Amino acid sequence: MAKRTYEIDANNIEIAQDFEDIVKDKRENWRANITKNRQRQRRYKKRLTKQLLKRYA
Repeated sequence: MAKRTYEIDANNIEIAQDFEDIVKDKRENWRANITKNRQRQRRYKKRLTKQLLKRYA
């Protein structure tokens, strides 16, 4: 089972492809439907983006 995505994982992002590779939903197969899964992925990406902006601001 994949680990959850946390803000600290933003330290591992150097290029855009890293961003896509790091964002993982540990419970993606348990979600009610694909829409909920995409929504969760967007939230994870938003959290990482905020962390990156803090780091480089």
